[in-house]
Amino acid sequence: MPLPNHPYEDSSSLAEMRADCLQVGSNLKLEQAARRAVEPAPSILFEDFPREITKREIEYSEAAARLANALHLHLD
Repeated sequence: MPLPNHPYEDSSSLAEMRADCLQVGSNLKLEQAARRAVEPAPSILFEDFPREITKREIEYSEAAARLANALHLHLD
């Protein structure tokens, strides 16, 4: 019975497979994820962020306004 498809060729050495695993582990940043998992949640209180952030103006073209008006969306 043949073995299922493996991501490594038969000629891959244990050292190559170990190096690949270490590279994947470093890319996953598991240590950083573990630290963030136990940090307290950020505050949602207004007092912690007292500044006002203005909303940006949304601009739309004349063609978009005509289409919206034709669909009775009225952007004006």
